[in-house]
Amino acid sequence: AMKGPNSGNLDRIQMIKGWVDADGNPHDKIYNVVWSGDRELIKDTGKLPAVGNTVNIADASYTNTIGDGQLMTVWTDPDFDPSVPSFYYLRALEIPTPRWSTYDAKVLGIPPPPGFPPAIQERAWTSPIWYSPHKVKRG
Repeated sequence: AMKGPNSGNLDRIQMIKGWVDADGNPHDKIYNVVWSGDRELIKDTGKLPAVGNTVNIADASYTNTIGDGQLMTVWTDPDFDPSVPSFYYLRALEIPTPRWSTYDAKVLGIPPPPGFPPAIQERAWTSPIWYSPHKVKRG
């Protein structure tokens, strides 16, 4: 993935996997597959520490001094079961940038509205890829 020309740098790329078990219960799992910086997954939880935050709320600005302009990797599902139909899609997360209401507050000369986060992490995602087990007809 590459950042947009006027966007925040990239924080991470996640693979989202979904499937339905034999009892008809839906499941999903999020895998952090590649990320910026020298962060490491937390061993107990598999979660990734935050990338950081350069947002200046008063100025409604941020800097691209964290994150990366491009992230790429090759990934293999560590929990793949060839007998289970499933779907996969990628999600790219940017570093935190000011929320639209923070930009508006700056222009209007007022504090950002309460009840809304002053910064957000924009996201983009791919279309899903569907996996269906191959069933061989015999006879």
